[in-house]
Amino acid sequence: MSNIVADHLVLLDHLRSILVAVGEAEQVPEESHALFLERFDELRASLPIDPIESQYLGQDLLCQIMQRYPQIAHLVPRDLLWFFAGDCLHYMPDEEIDLYQALEERRFEAEQNDEPFDWNQEKQLLALSAQDSKH
Repeated sequence: MSNIVADHLVLLDHLRSILVAVGEAEQVPEESHALFLERFDELRASLPIDPIESQYLGQDLLCQIMQRYPQIAHLVPRDLLWFFAGDCLHYMPDEEIDLYQALEERRFEAEQNDEPFDWNQEKQLLALSAQDSKH
């Protein structure tokens, strides 16, 4: 399993814990929420086995989270929206998409040069430089 998939599984686990908390707070209809969590668990199980096939389910579920659970939309890890892409990108502002595109370019460059690449560290550096350029 690639590091990229492993990192996104951690983010999915985090997001699932938020969804469970929303259900426990009874902010959503219980039956449909239980079914939604089952589909979420299917995604979690299939992602390490078949990341390509999982893309569509991931896109669908993340878009549903944004629509069904607007109260937690701001808690959805941005990396997941970028990872699953497609319609998920509608929930990201242009500046954020630009940041992730720059990150992908840096990762590709590092891989081409057999250099180590730390996604989270690079993301922080890019975000800081973007803030600096606004001031």
